[in-house]
Amino acid sequence: MRTNIVIDDQLMDAAMQAGGFKTKRDAVEEGLRLLARRAAYQNLRALRGKLQWSLDGDGSTSDGHSVQEPVAAYKTPPL
Repeated sequence: MRTNIVIDDQLMDAAMQAGGFKTKRDAVEEGLRLLARRAAYQNLRALRGKLQWSLDGDGSTSDGHSVQEPVAAYKTPPL
């Protein structure tokens, strides 16, 4: 997208020097990518502790953790 904007010269110079950018376009695009990444990361952090999943794909976990079911309150006859 082509656009014309007014940017503070000192801010642009500082950003270009900090990032080692050769063009103003590179500096602006990297700044926009950084903002987008930051927002995505904050959205991901908001989900912390709210999601559960298994890397095995079958609902089981391979990390050795399991849930113990309670013992039945009744006795079954021997086979």
